[in-house]
Amino acid sequence: MEKLSASLEDYLEVIYNCLKKNNSVKAIDISKELGVSRASVTEALNKLSDKGLILYGRYQTIEITSEGIKRAEDVVNRHSSLSMFFEEVLCAEHKESEDNACRIEHIISTKLLERTKLYLDYVKSNPNIKDGFKKYYLEQIK
Repeated sequence: MEKLSASLEDYLEVIYNCLKKNNSVKAIDISKELGVSRASVTEALNKLSDKGLILYGRYQTIEITSEGIKRAEDVVNRHSSLSMFFEEVLCAEHKESEDNACRIEHIISTKLLERTKLYLDYVKSNPNIKDGFKKYYLEQIK
């Protein structure tokens, strides 16, 4: 499985999320979501199509292949796990968690992501750990 650039992973993630939410996605939707030009979207869509991750033709709706779904779900999983870790364990604000998860999701190793998920599960099953850290954190930032 060929590694995708962070940028192409972002495009694939947006396509996947739009399709889940609306059952369709157009290039203009991606352009608005990512804040990029239509030309950039077209270039990325062509690359994703060439890699067999989406079906795309000019002026057609975008479809995602089974391999594209698999890759997109991996990106979404990394993103949501990191965002939850930042919010639930480190008590970060939602926006900060989302922004950082979006950057880190592309570079985190599988091994470290798995450890992050396990720690998140551990904290969820032991709420006093989270509460203790939150109290400690709030004392430190005063």
